[in-house]
Amino acid sequence: MKETIKFTIIALLIFVVLIGIIIWPLPGFIVLVVFLLLLGFYDLFQKKHTILRNFPVIGHIRYLLEMIGPEIHQYFVESDTDGKPIDKNHRSYIYERAKEQNETHPFGTELDVYDDNYKWMQHSIYPAMKMKTPPRVTIGGKSCQQPYSASIFNISAMSYGALSQNAIQALNLGAKAGNFFHDTGEGGISKYHLQGGDLVWEIGTGYFGCRTNEGKFDAEKFREKANSEAVKMIEIKISQGAKPGHGGVLPAAKNNQEIAEIRGVPPHTDVLSPPGHSAFSDAEGLLQFVQQLRVLSNGKPVGFKLAVGSKQEFIEICEKMVETGIKPDFITVDGAEGGTGAAPIDFSNYVGMPWEDALIFVVDTLHAYKLKKEIKIITATKIFTAFDIFKALCLGADVCNSARGMMLALGCIQALKCNTNECPTGVATNNPKLVRGLVVSEKWKRVRNYHKNILEDFLELLSASGCHSLEQMDRNLIYKKVDKQWQSYS
Repeated sequence: MKETIKFTIIALLIFVVLIGIIIWPLPGFIVLVVFLLLLGFYDLFQKKHTILRNFPVIGHIRYLLEMIGPEIHQYFVESDTDGKPIDKNHRSYIYERAKEQNETHPFGTELDVYDDNYKWMQHSIYPAMKMKTPPRVTIGGKSCQQPYSASIFNISAMSYGALSQNAIQALNLGAKAGNFFHDTGEGGISKYHLQGGDLVWEIGTGYFGCRTNEGKFDAEKFREKANSEAVKMIEIKISQGAKPGHGGVLPAAKNNQEIAEIRGVPPHTDVLSPPGHSAFSDAEGLLQFVQQLRVLSNGKPVGFKLAVGSKQEFIEICEKMVETGIKPDFITVDGAEGGTGAAPIDFSNYVGMPWEDALIFVVDTLHAYKLKKEIKIITATKIFTAFDIFKALCLGADVCNSARGMMLALGCIQALKCNTNECPTGVATNNPKLVRGLVVSEKWKRVRNYHKNILEDFLELLSASGCHSLEQMDRNLIYKKVDKQWQSYS
């Protein structure tokens, strides 16, 4: 229905232009001007389409190209399986589930199933009965006094500042409606995060929201915020895949007065988080910090997030867990393919272990030290589809997060303007003229829909695999090519 309305408007626009040309000059000019003014007012005040709210009339050109331009796109721009960092097929998958449009795909697979990078899942000729409700995972080890029941799919870390106030509100309302968690990112907790959704408060190297004037960790400020009812878990950010070993970057153009006050930094300046933490400098210090945050938060689940670089450093952390008896409740594993609003290109492209290898290494190392039973693994790199979730859980993850998937559900069009404050969809900007295009009352529903529908897809895959529960999932179900032969990950 919505696509029909869009097509009708574009067809009417073309018709009016043609009529205007025929009866040109004066009558046609008047007809054209009146029509464009009416169309512009309609675009400006409708709430469904961000691009049209922000770019009245001319925004229809984009939709026109979408409708008449598949061949132009295919032969002269990019194929549906190209496009970086997220190809068109994956973007369409997310949009369709967020808008609850057609969720089937015509004419068969577009992937090269003989490509060396192709992965596939084993199915059973005796499918299991599909679960009626998606399973949940309890996060919290023996030292945790307030364990949390998590959805297997959630909103990954994105800060207020990196995203707009409207985007943060819509994400949190979507999380509330869908009963899944919203990771705050390292930028602190803003009022826009407090719409009723469950929060994972991420503490980065800048300690935003719990820092002294000198930028050190402030225990009392942390205690006050960590014991908020909205905060369900605490995540210490050691590093992220898009820029491991570098620290977060908030460009001056996005650092307005409100954001600066939340973070405790000067406004209108580049905010560069330190590359490492000042609260600890080794494995034992990290675990002592985990324990400190657990005590200050009255026993809420505490974990840490990292992109793997040195395997030996992670092994040392595991050795110290065994030695001290201090264990995090969860570990979030990021990969080198992770997303970011701003990062130096060398860090983004060449630093850190790729996601799949990092996840397998962390899971296997925890098993080797007999630690995995108490520690849940969250993973968050390019999780867009139900198969992505299925694969991650088979490889050993317990919970999946998505950042860019949720941005696309909000209406992101991958304009690649995240670091300029010029995002045309109002998602990754603080420019009020662009933020207004993102209507919170409409977009939170798309976040909820995306979450709901991707989990429905996941349950169908789980059924097709013959599994009756998450516990039956393992690496035998996923295949990759090794030396030109198909082998499972087991």
